[in-house]
Amino acid sequence: MFSVGLTGGIASGKTTISNLFAKLGVPVIDTDVISRKLLQPGELTYRQVCAHFGDAILGANGEIDRRKLREIVFTDSAEKAWLEKMLHPLIYQRSHDAIVANSRADYVLVVIPLLFETNFQSLVDRILVVDCPAEQQVERLIRRDQIDETLARKMLARQLDNSARTARAHDIIDNRNETADLETQVAALHQRYQQLASA
Repeated sequence: MFSVGLTGGIASGKTTISNLFAKLGVPVIDTDVISRKLLQPGELTYRQVCAHFGDAILGANGEIDRRKLREIVFTDSAEKAWLEKMLHPLIYQRSHDAIVANSRADYVLVVIPLLFETNFQSLVDRILVVDCPAEQQVERLIRRDQIDETLARKMLARQLDNSARTARAHDIIDNRNETADLETQVAALHQRYQQLASA
């Protein structure tokens, strides 16, 4: 089963890119979606996270408030390490199972924001990186998540910089300006991945 790992910095445009692949009929597996499901009430991980962080991370509906949790883990590296140690093996396994479940497709796209940071490279056959300048990421992050610049820069600082990612990529999508023709870039890569999958 041929799988492509899509990665890039936070707010670099991964969702936009994955949606374009999905429109071409490519199954998309998103590790952020898997992570969110693991933190839903009823999951064992939900109970473990609540027991560790306490009721302060819960919203009025009893669900984990991801913004509160994010503020904790991005300001306390020990708490971030605890959460990742618990979640990452489960995310890896569920991603692997989802890839296997889509074995009839030409190939699958696996969206892994922290692909290199989590050492998830073994999940995929090829790595596609979205390239976007850090300042643009900060602007998008502030606008998208309605957070202040300090938190946005802290979140960016916890990830690899763009040059380190692109140096390890097989393929790169240029999303460095608002006029980038993403559809054309995705269509060309889709054709290439179909050829590689059938080889």
